[in-house]
Amino acid sequence: MSGHSKWHNIQGRKNAQDAKRGKIFQKISRDLYQAAKAGGPDPDGNPQLRLEMDKARAANMPKENIKRALDKASGVGGAKFEEITYEGYGPAGTAIMVAALTDNKNRTAAAIRSAFTHHGGSLGAAGSVSYMFDRKGYIVILRDGLDTDEDTMLMDALDAGADDMETTDEEFKIYTDPSNEIAVRDALQDKGYKLDTAEVRMFPQNTTEVPEEKASQYQGLIDELENNDDVSDIYEAAVLPESVD
Repeated sequence: MSGHSKWHNIQGRKNAQDAKRGKIFQKISRDLYQAAKAGGPDPDGNPQLRLEMDKARAANMPKENIKRALDKASGVGGAKFEEITYEGYGPAGTAIMVAALTDNKNRTAAAIRSAFTHHGGSLGAAGSVSYMFDRKGYIVILRDGLDTDEDTMLMDALDAGADDMETTDEEFKIYTDPSNEIAVRDALQDKGYKLDTAEVRMFPQNTTEVPEEKASQYQGLIDELENNDDVSDIYEAAVLPESVD
């Protein structure tokens, strides 16, 4: 029994690691697609794509996954992918936005609607929750190995055109106007900074804690959405109780 238990524990950890790796690859694939779509599939002439490809390699993402994302952006094979955002409410009434990249809108819409319904939520119409979020440029620079203090980083970010910055022990989080994200990104890279993240994303204006009795149901919804291959990002205006994190 002990041998079986040990195998079961190892298998469980491996499955959890595989799931986490899959979510990371999913997000990088989305970022590769968007970068290639916006600036072309040649990394030599597309700094954002070059950044995303560096992140893909650092995450040990398989070459075929990288190629598949670039093929989507180039329309190889005739498939046409669209970026669609769905809006809805979780089981606790909290706002959720779901960004998807799909070649079949009917399939994706049905799957996302089913996920909300299965977990006590509801999918809403366009605009039903987006007004609760702000669209911002978001740049992250890791502090590990970086010989720059907070004051210097703040001045460099402001000089580059950023609007705001938050500092944690691990990273500098820089916020910009969405239309200025590329210019700020390029200016920081010209100063020699290595960027961990550079993207435009949605941020909730306010967050609400999910009641403990709804937390597992809410987490089930997020898990199902994350496991959908068409889903590229989930923006939440909710915070789970610490006991569930």
